[in-house]
Amino acid sequence: MTLNEAQIIGALAQIFGSNHRGVQVGIGDDAAVVATGEHTVMTTDIAVEGTHFNCQWSGAFEIGRKITAANLADIYAMGAAPTYLVVALTLTGEESMEWICELAQGIKHEASSCGAVVVGGDLARGPAKVISMSALGEVDKVITRTGAQVGDLIYLSSLPGWSAAGLACIEKGELSDLESYAAEEFRSPTLDYAMAVAFSHTGAHAMCDISDALVIQAEQVADASGVQLVFDPEDFKASEEFGQLSELAAGAGVDVWQWIFAGGEDHVFLAIGKDLPGLCVGVVKEGNGVRGLEMKKAPETWRHFS
Repeated sequence: MTLNEAQIIGALAQIFGSNHRGVQVGIGDDAAVVATGEHTVMTTDIAVEGTHFNCQWSGAFEIGRKITAANLADIYAMGAAPTYLVVALTLTGEESMEWICELAQGIKHEASSCGAVVVGGDLARGPAKVISMSALGEVDKVITRTGAQVGDLIYLSSLPGWSAAGLACIEKGELSDLESYAAEEFRSPTLDYAMAVAFSHTGAHAMCDISDALVIQAEQVADASGVQLVFDPEDFKASEEFGQLSELAAGAGVDVWQWIFAGGEDHVFLAIGKDLPGLCVGVVKEGNGVRGLEMKKAPETWRHFS
């Protein structure tokens, strides 16, 4: 790559801009200065080439969208509205300006869909592409994993499993229309941000983003709240997407529940409360742990270290 840091920063500054009403100092100074509300929610995420994304499967725009969605989902899962993003990017030196700009456009596209803006970041050179992102959001009343109450119902914003299905389809090769849809959900998942907002506005007692897999994060909510989450697999079948996902699973010789319960990377929202919108899949009872998410074999869930 014959580009220098100043050229890259200049291009990124043009893409992201800094004309948001809350940005007092944007890209180009030592740090950004932004106006925040009384309660600010913060999160950070990191994506490493070869571990979290593969440039042979995904374009730069898709990669940008995916890492941004992961951060935004965590903000929404706290009942907050995202406001600002800061991005640190490690490049190998082999990337073209076109690839870098496509990555930035993907980040901007996903952020703009939620009214969030990129206000700064950093550049470095290293042996692999790494994208580290931090997000801020504002909230009046925080929703955590600790609020589930006995008698509450369990809701999902949509049916999990599409990202895991998409990865299986990509590894297969030639794709049908349905398989292509699943593959796109793996490359850059579609998040139902509006449903997350609806959960918070209708009084969810607890909420989380199930990016690591439903079976893992349901257990985290149960432990944090000191209750038992009891799921009913029959309730998942009420989703209009269940038949399509089951069709893909049958074709791949996979237990569909493996994808739904343990697939991960869908960024579906899990909410607990009463009279919430979404797909109702269970109830909160006295006790501890999780019931109803059993699979035919031990779950093959996502792990950063194994």
